Amino acid sequence: MHYQVRHVTRFDYANRVAFARCNLRLKPIDWPGQVLLDYDLIVEPDSHTAPARAEAGLAHVVRLVVDKPVRQLTIESIARVDVDRPVPMPSADDPTLADIAAWARASRDISPSGPASYLFPSPRIPLDPAIADYCAADLDPGRGALEAGIALARRIQSDFDFDTTATLVDTPPIEAFSKRGGVCQDFAQIMISGLRAAGLPAAYASGYIRTLPPEGQPRLVGADATHAWVLLWCGPNLGWVGLDPTNGIWMAGDHIVMAVGRDYGDIAPIDGVVLGSGVQAMKVSVDVEPLDATTVSEPPHAVRFERSRAT
Repeated sequence: MHYQVRHVTRFDYANRVAFARCNLRLKPIDWPGQVLLDYDLIVEPDSHTAPARAEAGLAHVVRLVVDKPVRQLTIESIARVDVDRPVPMPSADDPTLADIAAWARASRDISPSGPASYLFPSPRIPLDPAIADYCAADLDPGRGALEAGIALARRIQSDFDFDTTATLVDTPPIEAFSKRGGVCQDFAQIMISGLRAAGLPAAYASGYIRTLPPEGQPRLVGADATHAWVLLWCGPNLGWVGLDPTNGIWMAGDHIVMAVGRDYGDIAPIDGVVLGSGVQAMKVSVDVEPLDATTVSEPPHAVRFERSRAT
């Protein structure tokens, strides 16, 4: 599939903002199964931008500095991406979870793509006994990694309600777990916490997913949203395998990876500081447009996504 992704974030400030310094992580990374073909970043009013180093995780970071008073700031990101990623197929000869845990502990790769960085609790995803016990039901050490991973993702999708009013962007995983509800960020964090508690390397993936409108209805431009899911490291041969607990599916041809980190704090699409007073309002619009409508990457499925906040 060929996609064009248009991601627009608009800030409206109650009073003039004298200065703003932001990190933008809006450019999709190169990742197995996808290639970034073209990218454009448009900021209005015109501001200073420069490449920056990712402090953690895998992300293209751009530093944005607004040094003139503004009442409104619009950041538009346009990417064209080629995705060719098959649906994973569990096999009898897949490594077991015990194999993966042992390989990860022995790994000397401390790069942002190595398993060691994703074995331990992170600032936004601590370990919790209740979550660990819940996830352990699917994580028998002798079970094949792919079979166990998709089983856990599908159980979370079945047991938890998708509710955009249940949580906020900074809601801890245990709160969403206790409510048995939340959005894609919450489901990803719960699954990651459980996998790490079992000694397995699990990363937080942020990006986009193609959404399919109801039959007979047109796509709504701007109605898509950023999405979050889980990457499970499955050994040196299989590498990182994506699992989407919000929808109970694999990461395949409908998913576009924007950034990968330990948790949302590593790869938030936009963060930074603003010098000013009064409230601000943020509106996010995302449109994921297939450029080759005659090609279908996976069988159609109902996709749960979030309209109101960037994850």
